[in-house]
Amino acid sequence: MVRVEKRNGKIVDFEGEKIEIAVKKAMEETEKGIDEELAKEISEKAYETFKDLDVVNIEQIQDFVEVELMKTRPEVARKYIIYREERAKLREQGWSMSDLQRDIYEKKYRYDSESFEDFLERVSGGNGPVKKAIKDKKFMPAGRILAGRGLDKLGRKVTLSNCYVMPKVEDNIESIFDTAKYMAKTYSYGGGVGLSISKLRPKGAKVNNAASTTTGAVSFMDLFSMVTGLIGMRGRRGALMLNMDINHPDIEDFIDVKNDLSKVTYANISVNITDEFMKAVKEDKDFRLYFKVDATGEEIEKIVRARDIFRKIAYNNWNMAEPGVLYVDRINSWHLLSEDDEFEFAGVNPCAEETLPAFGSCNLSSINLSEFVKHPFTKYARFEFEKFGEMVRNGVIYLNEVLDENMNLHALKEQREMSKAYRQIGLGIMGLADMFIKMGVRYGSSESISLIHQIGRIMINEALRQSALLASKYGPFPKYKRDAVLASPFLISNADDDVLELIKEHGLRNSQLLTIPPTGSIATLIGCSNGVEPIFQVSYTRKSESLHSEDTYYKVFTPIVKEYMDKNNLSYEEELPDFIVTTSNLNYRERIEVQAAWQQYIDASISSTVNVPNEFTVEEVEDLYMYAWERGLKGITIYRDGCARSGILITDKKKKSNLERIDELKEEINKLAEEELKKDPDTCPMCGGKMNHSGGCEECQDCGYSPCAV
Repeated sequence: MVRVEKRNGKIVDFEGEKIEIAVKKAMEETEKGIDEELAKEISEKAYETFKDLDVVNIEQIQDFVEVELMKTRPEVARKYIIYREERAKLREQGWSMSDLQRDIYEKKYRYDSESFEDFLERVSGGNGPVKKAIKDKKFMPAGRILAGRGLDKLGRKVTLSNCYVMPKVEDNIESIFDTAKYMAKTYSYGGGVGLSISKLRPKGAKVNNAASTTTGAVSFMDLFSMVTGLIGMRGRRGALMLNMDINHPDIEDFIDVKNDLSKVTYANISVNITDEFMKAVKEDKDFRLYFKVDATGEEIEKIVRARDIFRKIAYNNWNMAEPGVLYVDRINSWHLLSEDDEFEFAGVNPCAEETLPAFGSCNLSSINLSEFVKHPFTKYARFEFEKFGEMVRNGVIYLNEVLDENMNLHALKEQREMSKAYRQIGLGIMGLADMFIKMGVRYGSSESISLIHQIGRIMINEALRQSALLASKYGPFPKYKRDAVLASPFLISNADDDVLELIKEHGLRNSQLLTIPPTGSIATLIGCSNGVEPIFQVSYTRKSESLHSEDTYYKVFTPIVKEYMDKNNLSYEEELPDFIVTTSNLNYRERIEVQAAWQQYIDASISSTVNVPNEFTVEEVEDLYMYAWERGLKGITIYRDGCARSGILITDKKKKSNLERIDELKEEINKLAEEELKKDPDTCPMCGGKMNHSGGCEECQDCGYSPCAV
C-alpha cells in the first residue's frame, strides 16, 4: 500500500479517488468537459509509479498529475495548475487579524512558515470537527498545544500540557534539590509548575547538621523562584505557584514575603485556607499554628487570633496583590474522586485552574461561548444549546487524543505514569462576557446567573457522557474505582439520570474533565473576552508614534464593544446600554456570584482575578474573601488598581530604541521588560499601555506583551 505524507507531516493511505476528483474538477472548467476514463487512468498510473516507495509526499503526486495532463489534455493541465494555486492561497488564508493578533499568532503559535491550513491541520491532528471549530473561532486549544503539537515528529521535546504539580517538597535537603531538578526539567519542556512547601519545617526548628536550626520554609522560596527564572523555553521564563497551609507556623512570613520586591520574583503565591480557619475568623476565635518535625520529634505551636492573620492576607492583597487564596476543603470535596481514599491533591498549577495530584498534569482547551449566540445584538438573540453540547463532546474527544499523543512527551517518568493512571483533561470556556453582551444580558444579573446554570449543566453532562462513551470503547482510566466515583457529591449533584447510567455501565475515561483557564493569549488571538472575566474596559488609548511629528493618541474600543457600536450605529461610549459593564463598575459580589455559578459544574477549578478600583478598602477585601468562601469558590485573588506594588521604584520607561532592536536582543529585552514590570505592574514595559491582570499573570491590552509562558 502506498503511503502519502500530507503537508502537516501526517502519513495516510493513498486514495486514488482524491486524484480523480481533483482532475475532474479541472476538466469541468474546459470545453471538452469530463473524461472519466482519463481521470481514472491518471489515478492508476500514479499508484503504479509510487507503489514501490515507502512514502510519497503530496507535492510529488500533484506534480505527476500535472505532467500526465500536459501529455494528453494541456488545457486541463492549465486549469489544474490554477486549481493548485487557488488551493495554496486558501491554505494561506486565515482569520482576519489585527496587528496584535497577528503578532501573537506569528511569535507564539505558528511553526516556521506553515500555512494557516497547515496550522489548523497540525493543531487539530486531523480531527475534522475540531479543525472547523478552531477555524470558526468556536474552540481553541491552549498555548502548549498550539505551539507544540506535531513538533515531536521533528525531534522537538515539547510537552502539550500547560499544567503540572510537583509532590509536596519533603522536609529534607535531598527532596528540596530533587524538586528543583524536577522543576527545571519540566520548564525545559514548556510546562508550568505548582508546588506546596507546607511540609518544610518552620524557622528556628532544630536540624541535625552544623546549622543547629533551620532558616525555615520561606527561605527556600527564592531557590524555587530562581530556578523558574533561569529555565524556560524560547526566551520565556517558566511559571510557578508556591503555596503554604494556613496552619503552618511560618505562615505570616509567607504572607509577607513579596513585600520585599527582591524576593520570590518569579512565582505567584497562595495560601491554603481551611473551613476551620474561616469559621474562626467569622467567630473571632484563636487559631492554632502547628508543625511536628518527624526527623527530631520536635513540636512547634503558636496560638494566634484568626482575624489578625486574615487581616494580614487582606492587607497584603490590597497593597501588593498577593497572596491569593485557595479554599482547600472545597477543593478536596468537590470533584469526581473526592470519595477515593487513595487519591490526594498535591497543589494547583500556576494560574490555579487545575487541582492536581503529585506529578499530575493536564492539557487544556476552551470553548468560545460568544460564537454560540444566534441572532446576536438583537432582541431575538439566543444561545444554541445543542450545538454547544456537541462542541463539548468533540472537545472531550480531542483532548483525549492530545493526551494520548502527549503521553511520552512529559519531562519526567513520574509525570508520564500519572497521566496514564488518571487521564486528567481540562476543557474550559471563554467569551462569557462577550456572550452576555451579544444577548443583551448584564454580567452578574440574575438572568446571567440563570443562563450560566443552563450552560454549565449541559457542559458537565455532555463531558461526562463522552468520557463514559470513550470508556466503553477503550476502558476507564486505570485508577478508576466505580463505587468511589458514583459516591462523589459532585457527580450526584450534577449528573442527569441517563448519564449516570452510562457511567455505571462503562465508567469514565478521565478522572477530571472541566476547568476554566485564564485564556489570556488565545482569547486575544480570536478577539473574545478572557475565561469567566468581565470585559476589562470599554476602550483604551493607543499611541501612534511618528518620526516627524508629535505623537498621536487615539481611542480603541474593546472588540465586542466596537462590534456592538457598529451594529447599532453608535459613536460614543456614553451611548452604550447599562448592560455593558466592566471590571471597574461591576460589584464584586456580583462577580463572585458568576464564578460560584460556574464552580457548581467545574470539577477542577477556575482561574480568577477580581480587578477592583483604587479606592477599594482592606475591609472590602476581607468581605470579598469571606463571601467567596461562603459561596463555594475554590480559589480567588484580587488586583487593586494602582496598589503600592505598582508605585514602588518606578523608573523612566525604556525608549523606543530598545523595541527597534528587538529582533537582535529579544532575550535581553524580555529580561529588561520583566524587571520593569516588577517595578510597575500596571504599565506595559514594551509600549506603556495598561496591563490586564488575570489568572495570576499580566498581559498588555495594547501590544500583547506578557511575561508568562504560553
